[in-house]
Amino acid sequence: MALSHFDTKGDAHMVDVSDKAVTDRVAVAEGHIRMARETFDIIGEGRAKKGDVLGVARLAGIMGAKRTPDLIPLCHPLPVTKVAVELTLDPDLPGVRIEATVKTTGQTGVEMEALTAVSTAALTVYDMAKAVDKAMEIGGIRVLMKDGGKSGRYEAE
Repeated sequence: MALSHFDTKGDAHMVDVSDKAVTDRVAVAEGHIRMARETFDIIGEGRAKKGDVLGVARLAGIMGAKRTPDLIPLCHPLPVTKVAVELTLDPDLPGVRIEATVKTTGQTGVEMEALTAVSTAALTVYDMAKAVDKAMEIGGIRVLMKDGGKSGRYEAE
């Protein structure tokens, strides 16, 4: 299978989606940010000096999804119809689990928008809590599910 973002000469190019059918598309991505127990407690108890960490990170994730084509060079600008970002405190990490769902009706999928939403939300948690924990670790960012378009449905195992 060839990579679609390279032409026959090997140069990067934006994929032409003009012949693709307009369909409903959805993608769900996940990730997490692991932190010290003290940092987890500060966020959970609402004691972060910068304010509501999870609320601000949720908004950042939504904004990140909408700005994906500005950040990823070969992404198409899409009419995003829904972005939902859920941040859940997980004492077993300890840290925050992040899940983003993005929807559109268009000619290409929204996997990159979902991944960007998760990444932006995780980076925002880091930014808001780095004063107390510079060792936080972001990881596990992946597509859980995508549906729509010619390739149909994909679900991670």
